[in-house]
Amino acid sequence: MANVSKKVSWSGRDVDDDEAAPLLRRTARPGAPAGEATPLLNGAGPAAVRASPHSAFFRIGQMSNVELDDELLDPDTDPLHPFPREIPHNEKLLSLKYESLDYDNSENQLFLEEERRINHTAFRTVEIKRWVICAMIGILTGLVACFIDIVVEKLAGLKYRVVKDNIDKFTARGGLSFSLLLWASLNVAFVLLGSVIVAFIEPVAAGSGIPQIKCFLNGVKIPHVVRLKTLVIKVSGVILSVVGGLAVGKEGPMIHSGSVIAAGVSQGRSTSLKRDFKIFEYFRRDTEKRDFVSAGAAAGVSAAFGAPVGGVLFSLEEGASFWNQFLTWRIFFASMISTFTLNFVLSIYHGNVWDLSSPGLINFGRFDTETMVYTIHEIPIFIAMGVTDLGNTPYSESPWDVSPPPSGRLLPGQPAPLPKSWTRSSFLVPGGILGAVFNALNYWLTMFRIRYIHRPCLQVIEAMLVAAVTATVAFVLIYSSRDCQPLQGSSVSYPLQLFCADGEYNSMAAAFFNTPEKSVVSLFHDPPGSYNPMTLGLFTLVYFFLACWTYGLTVSAGVFIPSLLIGAAWGRLFGISLSYLTGAAVWADPGKYALMGAAAQLGGIVRMTLSLTVIMMEATSNVTYGFPIMLVLMTAKIVGDVFIEGLYDMHIQLQSVPFLHWEAPVTSHSLTAREVMSTPVTCLRRREKVGIIVDVLSSTASNHNGFPVVEDADGTQPARLQGLILRCQLIVLLKHKVFIERSCMGLLRRRLRLKDFRDAYPRFPPIQSIHVSQDERECTMDLSEFMNPSPYTVPQEASLPRVFKLFRALGLRHLVVVDNCNQVVGLVTRKDLARYRLGKGGLEELSLAQT
Repeated sequence: MANVSKKVSWSGRDVDDDEAAPLLRRTARPGAPAGEATPLLNGAGPAAVRASPHSAFFRIGQMSNVELDDELLDPDTDPLHPFPREIPHNEKLLSLKYESLDYDNSENQLFLEEERRINHTAFRTVEIKRWVICAMIGILTGLVACFIDIVVEKLAGLKYRVVKDNIDKFTARGGLSFSLLLWASLNVAFVLLGSVIVAFIEPVAAGSGIPQIKCFLNGVKIPHVVRLKTLVIKVSGVILSVVGGLAVGKEGPMIHSGSVIAAGVSQGRSTSLKRDFKIFEYFRRDTEKRDFVSAGAAAGVSAAFGAPVGGVLFSLEEGASFWNQFLTWRIFFASMISTFTLNFVLSIYHGNVWDLSSPGLINFGRFDTETMVYTIHEIPIFIAMGVTDLGNTPYSESPWDVSPPPSGRLLPGQPAPLPKSWTRSSFLVPGGILGAVFNALNYWLTMFRIRYIHRPCLQVIEAMLVAAVTATVAFVLIYSSRDCQPLQGSSVSYPLQLFCADGEYNSMAAAFFNTPEKSVVSLFHDPPGSYNPMTLGLFTLVYFFLACWTYGLTVSAGVFIPSLLIGAAWGRLFGISLSYLTGAAVWADPGKYALMGAAAQLGGIVRMTLSLTVIMMEATSNVTYGFPIMLVLMTAKIVGDVFIEGLYDMHIQLQSVPFLHWEAPVTSHSLTAREVMSTPVTCLRRREKVGIIVDVLSSTASNHNGFPVVEDADGTQPARLQGLILRCQLIVLLKHKVFIERSCMGLLRRRLRLKDFRDAYPRFPPIQSIHVSQDERECTMDLSEFMNPSPYTVPQEASLPRVFKLFRALGLRHLVVVDNCNQVVGLVTRKDLARYRLGKGGLEELSLAQT
C-alpha cells in the first residue's frame, strides 16, 4: 500500500510531518499476556501496555479510547499528537480523534434542584420555546434555500447565456475552440473559488455533509460540523460548485445547512461571533441540541424536495439515535414551515404571490396525466428496473448512425427509432449493481485521495481539473452529436443550434447545457422523441463517470441530483426501448420510466428506502407511484447490499469514525463486558485534592473525559462506585475555584449553579488556561454535589450485544463496568464497541489509531 504523510479528515486538522512519535496504543485487556505488543500505524515498533494488578483511586490508566472534547484542546499550548512521515491508510482502523457527545443528562444535585423548581407554568414555557425554535429553524432554512436557488439561477443563467452567444457567434464564423476555452475557463474560475474557501477555510464543509450529520446524530463529535463559519462556507461553496458546471446538486448540502442553523438557533448565542442573546439557555446541552439538529436535517430535506413527511422520515431512517412522539411532531412542524417559507418567498420572487407552486428547490412536476398512469402488468417491469437497467452497444460504423423514419423527421410524441443492431446488441446490467459499481469506484478514488491528494493545494488543483474536464467532455459530445430536435413546443432553457437546421436544437446540449435540476425535469416530462437513444446512452455513460469522479472533491456538493439525473437518463432509455418493442403503446411513456430509473439509481447509491420513497412521492405529487417506487428502491438496495455498502456509510467507514449501528454484530454474544472494556480506569475520590485533579487533567498519557468517583476507603473496605464526573465539569469547578477551604473561609462569592456550566458549553477552556497556585493544590474539592450519583453500570459478565443495546439506545458516552462488590473494574466507551464489526471472515476487531 502507498503511504502518505497526512490523512485527510473531516476536521481538516493536520500535523507537521517532521514530528515523530508513537501513534497507536491498544487497550490492555484483562488476561492479556504481559508485554503483548501491537504494531504502530507505520509498523515502526511495538507499544506494549501493561496493567498493574492494583490501581490507586486516582491511578491514571493508559487507555486507548480516550474521551477528550475538541474544545478542551488549546492548539497554542497543548502538544499535538505527532504523526510519522508516512501513514498507510487502512480501512480496518478506528480513529481516536473523534470523541463522543453527552446524550445522557448528568443528574447531579444541581440538575435535580433545577428540575424540581420547574412548575407546570415553567414547563409549558419550555415547551413553547421548543416550538418557537422549530419554527425559527424552518423559516431560516427556507430562506437559506431561497438564497441558494435565486443566486444559482442568476449566475448559471448569466454563464449559459454568455457561452451560448459565443457558440452561436463562432458556429458560423468558425473557431469554436474559443467557445470551449471560454466555457472551461468560466467553470474553472467558479470551482477554483469554491474549492479554495473549502480547502483552506473550513474543510468540514466539503461534500454534502450528510455523513457528518449522521455521525453527529449518532453521538460522534465531528469538529466544526455545526459552526456558523461552516454554514457560510457551505452555502457559498455549493453555489459556486453548481454554477461551475460540476456534476453535483444543491439539495444534499441543504441537510447540513439546516442542521447548522438548528444547532445555532437552539443555543441562543453564537460562539463564533462571541454574541450571547441570553435566550434558550435551558437547551445548552448535547441532548437538546441533538433533537433540534434532527429537526434541522428534516427541514433541509423539506426545503430541498418540498417533502416535509420525507424529511421527518429521513431524520428517523438516516440520522436520529433517539426518537419519541413529541419529537416527531415538532420535526414535522419545522419541515412544514421550511417548505412553506421557500414556497412563499419563491412565489413572490417569480411574481406570482398567490401561486404557491415551488415547494422545494427541485420540483419533479406532476405525473398525473393519462400516459403517466401505470397498470398492473408494469409492476414486474418496475421491479426489473430495480434489478436491471438497459445498456446498449450498437454495432455500427458511427455511434451516431441512427436513421430517421422514412417519412422524415420525428414529430413530437413519436418514439425515436432504435438502431438496426439494437435488438442483437442490447444487454442487461443489474441496476443495484450499477449503484454498487458507482460506490466501488468512488471507494477506490477516495482511497487514492486519502493517500496522495491530502494537501489543500492539491485538492484545489484536482477540483479545477474536474471542472475543466467536465466542460471539455460536454463540449466534445455536443459538437459531435447530430441529434437535432424541433425547437417548437420544447421547454429547453438555453437551446444550442450548432450544426442543426433552423428551428432545431441540439438534443445533447439540452442535457449538458443546463443545471442538473432542470435536466432531470426535462428527462421526466419532455415528450417522446425528444432524445435519441444514442444521445441518452452516451450521456448516461459519461455523466456516470463524471459524477463518480466529482463526489469526494473538496467542494460543497451533493450526490442526490447527479444520481437522479443518471437514473433518469437510463430510465428514459429503457422507456424508449419498451415503446419500440411494444409498438409505441400508450402506457410505455419514457418519462414514467425515467422516474423509476431515477429512483433505482439513487436508491442503489445511497441505499435509502422508506424516506426516499416518500420524498419521491411528494416530489411527484402522485401518491399512486408510492408502491412501484418502493419496489424499485427495495430491489436496488437488496441487490446493492450484496456487493458493497451505501455511499454515506462507506465514507463514514473510510474516515475511521466510531459509528454505532442499530444492532451489535450478530456473532458477538461470545464476548463479555470484561473483554471489551478499557482498563485500568482513572478514579477520583469523593473528596479529592486539587493538585491530584489538576495532574489528572493535565496528563498527556491519559486524556480521559469521564472519571468514576469512589468512596473514601480506610484501607479495610473496598472502594465502591459512588458516581461519575466529567472532565468539563472538573474544569468549570477549577475555573471557579470551588474548594472546601475557600468555602469555609467565605471566599466563594456564591454557590455554583447549573447556569455556570451551560455558559461554558460547548467550548470549555483548556486546563492549561486555568491557573492553580501551589497553595491551592493542597486544597480539597468535594465532588458530591456535581457528580452524577447514578451512572449506568453493567456487570463484567454482561454480553456485548446487551452492553451495545444499552449504550446505543440511551446515547451514553461512558458505561462503568463493576464487579459483585460494586468496585470499578473497567469503562466501556464508544470506541470499545465500534471496533467490533462483522467482516467477511466473521467477527473482526479494528485497531485504534490517533489519525
